[in-house]
Parts: sequence; C-alpha cells; structure tokens
Amino acid sequence: QVQLVESGGGLVQAGGSLRLSCAASGRTFSSYVMAWFRQAPGKEREFVAAINWSGGNTYYADSVKGRFTISRDNAKNTVALQMDSLKPEDTAVYYCAAARQVSLETMRIAVSYDTWGQGTQVTVSS
Repeated sequence: QVQLVESGGGLVQAGGSLRLSCAASGRTFSSYVMAWFRQAPGKEREFVAAINWSGGNTYYADSVKGRFTISRDNAKNTVALQMDSLKPEDTAVYYCAAARQVSLETMRIAVSYDTWGQGTQVTVSS
C-alpha cells in the first residue's frame, strides 16, 4: 500500500496559478489510479481530477475542466495538479488519493479511494 504526502498549496490571487504535488511511497505506485479531491469549509469532499495508471487517461470535474491539469510520473512516484486561472471558489483543502481499482462510475466518489494524503490548503483571494 502506498503512503501519500501533498505539497504546493498556498495563497494566490484570483487568476493566478499553483502547482500541487503528491509524493507516494511504495513500489506499486504505478498500479494505482490517482486522484485529487478538495473540501471547502462546511462542504463535502468533492472530486477534482483523476488519472489512470499509465497517465494516458485523465478525468476532470466540470468546474475545473480547462483550468486544471493532472499528470503523473511513475518513475518518480509523483502525481501533480497544475491549477491555472484560479477562482475564489477553488479555495479548499486539496487531498491526493489512491485506489487499486475504480470504475468510470465510481472514480468520482471519495469512498472509492482507500489511501489519502494529509491535505494541503489552497486559498484564492479575490
């Protein structure tokens, strides 16, 4: 099983960019589906983006499509989330998550993922 550690959060003005990174331990990283979720105060954890084991397939929430890009480097055991054109409503704690197997129907559901990082705060000021 992998362990996940996020980094790269911070405070940015609306329209700016941030790049989040998630470092994974374990030799089986390349076999996991990786995803980013976020949770704002008082709200449920929501799906942001996911990427399959090879990096060949990516999936996004409608709210971030065209602004965020998920990528992975299996040689370095990392997954990244490039966030551009940030909006105040993107403010949340962002979590990296891993799952051995998810379907297209379940990949957007938090309980489908069995390994989570500690989260990193992203704050977008208006």
